[in-house]
Amino acid sequence: MKTLKLLLALSSILGLTACDNQISLFNGKNLDGWTCYLADATPTSSVYSVKDGAINIKGNPFGYIHTDKKYSNFKLQLKWRYVKEEGNSGIFVFVQDEKKIWPNAIECQLMKGRNGDFVLLGGSDIAEFKTPEGTPRPKFPVVKRFCDDGIKPAGQWNTADIICKDGTIEVKMNGILKNKGTKSMHKTGYIALQSEGTEIEFKDIKLTPIK
Repeated sequence: MKTLKLLLALSSILGLTACDNQISLFNGKNLDGWTCYLADATPTSSVYSVKDGAINIKGNPFGYIHTDKKYSNFKLQLKWRYVKEEGNSGIFVFVQDEKKIWPNAIECQLMKGRNGDFVLLGGSDIAEFKTPEGTPRPKFPVVKRFCDDGIKPAGQWNTADIICKDGTIEVKMNGILKNKGTKSMHKTGYIALQSEGTEIEFKDIKLTPIK
């Protein structure tokens, strides 16, 4: 009996340690800890807001909302959904400092029909993308996903799990491995949620550091 109690107590302590290691990036009430950016002078409050415990992004004009802090070596977990219709958006990792509509970052694509693709924005790069010999590098290089969508219809919540470790990026949607990239040119940066034409929501945004 004493051994059982000791094991239960140890399990409880370990559980608390794991929980304490997790960081909540969104408090469910306001946008504290986030910085909003748009392509034009539209008031950011008309595009980015909090509704029913989720970050609501209208989609127009284009832009993104990013964490105030940079992160490296982490597991990012969140829920996302298109509000009324499936369309286009993305989750950016390793976002660099220069504020522009297409920052140097790697986009984990959420676009309908391309969910799970990597898009290399602003000159970012991973080993899996190769420019064909004799052709210029495209403006938006893409590393295609492993498998088809498996994404829920608009109005229903999806999960995203993105693991970034020493320049390797692995993304899962609804528990399905979608893509993996290696040797990213950047290993640290901001995390961002995109405004790109379609109303979308994000919630339960958690980050766990990885050693």
